[in-house]
Amino acid sequence: MGYIKGYDSDTLRELVDETACAERLAEIESQRSLPALLERVWLLKVLGRLDESLSLSDESVRVARMAGTRKDVLRSRVLHATVLQYRGAYAAAEQELATCASEAEGQGWASIAAFAHQNHGKNAYDAGDFDIARESFKRALFLRREAGAPDAELETALLAIEAAEKRRSGQLVAG
Repeated sequence: MGYIKGYDSDTLRELVDETACAERLAEIESQRSLPALLERVWLLKVLGRLDESLSLSDESVRVARMAGTRKDVLRSRVLHATVLQYRGAYAAAEQELATCASEAEGQGWASIAAFAHQNHGKNAYDAGDFDIARESFKRALFLRREAGAPDAELETALLAIEAAEKRRSGQLVAG
């Protein structure tokens, strides 16, 4: 998705072109395919429309279970967990992301496992558990390298590791 302009160094959340996101959302609003549903969930999430995003996310998981592949189900569940994270439901998001990461790794799906680990790290980061965040980001980096991910994805993981280490150091100094 070309709507991401960068990442906030404090929150690790996507910095998006809100106008472009809103325009894209309007463009695909009536589409019912799984890829369109997932894109709509993400767009609603980054636009801060979390209630709508959660509702549509629940629907996307159901659609994936009925008509998608196991990979589709995992992607839908990871995205659902990120909506929970944005809503502050860190424990529920942690459980779902850890389960998805484990299942993807068990199947040998490195890119989906990396996606789950990266988001597991972001959830831990938001929850203030910077040790877990750092470990999850490191695992995502390893899996992305294994999957031959582009440099931009590797850079995102490296920046997240660095941010978690800075926050962790800040906690140790403050404590």
